[in-house]
Amino acid sequence: MTSRRETELAARTRVVLDAAAGHVFGTEPGRLAAELYDVLVRTTDDAGRARVAAALARCWAYGGHADRAASFADEALAHAEQAGDPELIAECLDAVLAAHWGPDELMLREVTAALLDEVSAHVLDPEARLRGHLWSLQVGWETLRVPVIQRQLRALELLAAESPRARFFAASRRWMYDHVRGVDASELIEVAEGAATEAGLADAWMVTGSMRGYTALHAGEVEAVAEVAELMERFARSEGVVEVASEAASIWALLGHHDRARVLLEQLGPEVLESLPRDVNYLLNLHCVLEAALAVGDEQIVGTAARLLTPYENRAVLNAGAVYFHGVTDDSLARAAAFTGDHARADQLRARALATYRRLDATWWQNRLQSASDPTTPASTETVVHFRPVGDGLWLIGSEARPLRALRGFEYLHRLLAQPGRAVSAIDLVTDGTATVIQPDTGPQLDRQAATAYRQRLSDLAAELAEAADWGDLARVESLTAEREALLAELTSAVGLAGRPRATGSTAERARVAATKAIATAIARIESLDPPLATHLRDAIRTGTTCSYRPRPSDHLIWQLSG
Repeated sequence: MTSRRETELAARTRVVLDAAAGHVFGTEPGRLAAELYDVLVRTTDDAGRARVAAALARCWAYGGHADRAASFADEALAHAEQAGDPELIAECLDAVLAAHWGPDELMLREVTAALLDEVSAHVLDPEARLRGHLWSLQVGWETLRVPVIQRQLRALELLAAESPRARFFAASRRWMYDHVRGVDASELIEVAEGAATEAGLADAWMVTGSMRGYTALHAGEVEAVAEVAELMERFARSEGVVEVASEAASIWALLGHHDRARVLLEQLGPEVLESLPRDVNYLLNLHCVLEAALAVGDEQIVGTAARLLTPYENRAVLNAGAVYFHGVTDDSLARAAAFTGDHARADQLRARALATYRRLDATWWQNRLQSASDPTTPASTETVVHFRPVGDGLWLIGSEARPLRALRGFEYLHRLLAQPGRAVSAIDLVTDGTATVIQPDTGPQLDRQAATAYRQRLSDLAAELAEAADWGDLARVESLTAEREALLAELTSAVGLAGRPRATGSTAERARVAATKAIATAIARIESLDPPLATHLRDAIRTGTTCSYRPRPSDHLIWQLSG
């Protein structure tokens, strides 16, 4: 028989969990954290402790205190696993991810998000499946994997029919992807707003406000953007939210209101930057402050922000849970390097950032970076690049025509560069067009039973990696990661388009492997001499059963292919 004390505790638990569900992301939790903790210490069953500990972990993580959140998230997951409820395990994995959202924990997020995706895929609760898709999407953006982004967006759209909450996330995250590619997605803002109202989402107004603001920014609607920046600045001051202040500073700078940007930068100086917690907003804060400081010419802040951001080169900068894409760190770091006179480093970072933007089809960011040329160097519309053999086993390669020892891959690249846009079969490439006997394949490279065993081991590895990371066992993490990468490489090499088994032994397959390896080796050698050229070739060269060179219209390169 249930006692009065148990009944009262159950009622209070429901109240505080409902309150936690309404906590606005980015704001201090206030009394809520204490209320949750008081309920937690009074709760004895595993399921109850898991739910409350997970809510407390999210409470601290959303309030900017990830250091306090981690232990509660770990406790929540341990109790959920003890209870054995998959939906509860999914909820607690979400809390673990929220508590480990810093820039230095990306590997842990990849492993945990994969585990959450696996758990949530087999439960009926749409909220659990929503969490799985959102975290997989977040990691897809963080690692800049376009197929993962596309797949998770489609999964969210399928889930949108089951709840208004899922519809809000499907619309807002689809908007971001379309916005990045320059696709008009303004109708999705109204869909998101309607779904948020129906679902009663407490902080959705921040997301939809951001959607409207950045739509206006890219459309050149200055007054509308200024209104959004004003609201952000007001919110930042009232709540003391650094990330909103830094974002407002970058928007004022983009609008050319350098006086407004300077006022905010006075509150975000070197001392503040040095003390920033390495949490979900760390890259966003540094990137936005660096953007604003570059615009107003603040040398001290540029130097501090660039130094702190440098360990995170080649990373996406996102606002919270893939709400908005602010570009890549290489972009702002390239402009910072040019600002301080390190033009060689600026060129290298700019080339890599532009390659990333082209891969994402992020035209606005690409155009902005291309137009932000070094003011001390006259702009050049065309660049002569040497790529030619000169005898004695040497090739002259790059804009400075430096010598490199011959590689077979240089010959393949030379043929492709000579006929841009044209597909050349890998067989013709490796045989130089001479006649060859075409042999059939000898069956699948990896049979179904072996592939299933590989995938099961990958699933087991995800759990073992999470455990090793939790225990801080770095040696085991390294060993398990190496095994995971080897298995993934084996699976990848064994499947072709759409996951179909790749046959082995055929002439076409041997030619594909030979051409791909030779070209990859050649580009790696070029990278030691001319990193921007290597980046361009990786972006523009396509390999497979057919190979081609497909530069962008904006790639103004004149190839010097002969003496």
